[in-house]
Amino acid sequence: MSRKGNCLDNACMENFSSHLKTECIYMHSFETAEEMKQAVLQYIEFYNNERIQTKLSSCSPREYLATAA
Repeated sequence: MSRKGNCLDNACMENFSSHLKTECIYMHSFETAEEMKQAVLQYIEFYNNERIQTKLSSCSPREYLATAA
């Protein structure tokens, strides 16, 4: 949740939302809400565990957290 008047508080979520839409939602045609729900859940799993992110030293979020500990 953002503090009132501070748009930077939501920057991470806005970034994720943009990736979700361009890499998942816009690339598929869904017949049912259930299909879309499953695709979003699969994308979240992919994003957290496999998707390489240059901001995280070219690691997935899970790999980055494992090396930071």
